[in-house]
Amino acid sequence: MAAPAAAIAAPRVLADLLPAHSRAAAVARDAVLVLGGAAAVGASAQIAFTIPQISPVPFVLTTFTVLLLGTAYGPLRAGLTLALYLAAGAAGVPWFTEGASGYAMPTFGYIIGFLAASIAVGFLAQRGGDRTILKTAGLMVVGNVLMYACGVPYLAYALDMSAGEAVGAGMVPFLAGDAMKLFLAAMLLPGTWWAVDKFRNAR
Repeated sequence: MAAPAAAIAAPRVLADLLPAHSRAAAVARDAVLVLGGAAAVGASAQIAFTIPQISPVPFVLTTFTVLLLGTAYGPLRAGLTLALYLAAGAAGVPWFTEGASGYAMPTFGYIIGFLAASIAVGFLAQRGGDRTILKTAGLMVVGNVLMYACGVPYLAYALDMSAGEAVGAGMVPFLAGDAMKLFLAAMLLPGTWWAVDKFRNAR
């Protein structure tokens, strides 16, 4: 006989919905999530284009991938995933934007920002920050701010830019795209939780 829905522990983040009936199974599940997540971030980094007249920073899908992954995984899984992505890429795995690797690039600060942002949004999601449209929008704003807080100063240092020049090249051109990603996440994540709750209540 199936346990009543109320007796089943409520998932804190979406990844908790994946079953694991023992400690070993949970470790194996999380290892697969971390490896698969790092690969997904690397794959999304290849969807990129640069407009040199606007910015030396590529327009990428990676920021959206990182924020969704952080929200779905929670802080620990997300932190491990992005730490693996950062460390392996710095060591030579060619899965940074457009097949790059290493740390001698002016955009490396954004990759550090990915790690910080994934942990922060995972922490907020674990506390219900992705359950409503407004909370999800706020969560996405926090993640983007952290990415820029790491990426823009590093860009300024690497390319000997002033603070204003770095903001103009490394943040302003991307704000419209960030707003679109925010809107998509604010629709997608609460909608997913609504469907999950409806399914659980129907059991």
